[in-house]
Amino acid sequence: MTSRPIVVALFGPTGIGKTAVAVALARLLRARGEKPVAVSADALQIYAGIEIVTGAPTIEERAELEHRMVGVLPVSETFSAGEYAKRAHGEIDTLLADGRRPIVVGGTGLYLRAALAELDLRPPPSAERRDFWRAELARCGSAALHSRLATLSARAAAAVAPTDSQRIVRSLELVEAGHLPLLAPHEPSQLWTADTRRPTVLIGLTMDRARLYERIEARVDAMIAAGAADEVRAALAAGASHTARRALGFEELLSGDVAAMKQRTRHYARRQLTWMRKLPQVELLDVTDREPADVAEEVLVAIDRLAPVRTR
Repeated sequence: MTSRPIVVALFGPTGIGKTAVAVALARLLRARGEKPVAVSADALQIYAGIEIVTGAPTIEERAELEHRMVGVLPVSETFSAGEYAKRAHGEIDTLLADGRRPIVVGGTGLYLRAALAELDLRPPPSAERRDFWRAELARCGSAALHSRLATLSARAAAAVAPTDSQRIVRSLELVEAGHLPLLAPHEPSQLWTADTRRPTVLIGLTMDRARLYERIEARVDAMIAAGAADEVRAALAAGASHTARRALGFEELLSGDVAAMKQRTRHYARRQLTWMRKLPQVELLDVTDREPADVAEEVLVAIDRLAPVRTR
């Protein structure tokens, strides 16, 4: 019987301190002879050049804990969850084969599930067709595009609200390419499978809502002070792709609307908490007013309690 590392995943809303907990956990793991490496499950931290606005790990944090899948793409490139899954699976499998402990850290729910499970993710559209449907959306509006979707697939149209322009465009891309339409919310989804590719302990970090919003306010203020507005202007000048421009605050900073950035970030945090309630087999830890080192100690206890410690 020999010990083998398993995957640890840390999930939580933006601003809750996931990276700080991961760094503190890595210290504890190294103290008992392990070799931890973080694997980011964030849809936007994959890009180089927008580290401030995406809240990417700092140089100091990355010096203490190696982070994979952070800052590896130029902002001009598009990126999809399917492409992310391939890269993340490769990173995790390589780390495990080397006897290292992957710590998957993220707040993008789809990317977390893509890293941990085998999902049947739809392929990205061609740039030409995506540009076409986006132009049609700008010209006709979401209601007209929803009607066009209904003529192609009544099932697809029934699954998407006429006001949800992003999902309408994506549904049109999929149906046009011959793929099944997006599932309606009530239909069973592979997304919430309890099965993972590798044995995994999943920890969800929660916090008192008022305290979380205070942290978000302070975090946005710190980003502004660190030069986030200059960063997004530079990214725009470098040809930031439509996927890179989805970063929280990107468009708001371009227009100088910090209040809107804070509001959008709070709304996103609420959606992340909704995701967390759906995650199968998640162990929830309340981190309100707690230090990262204290939380990391509890995470380590949970790992040892929940993980299959030994395998042949």
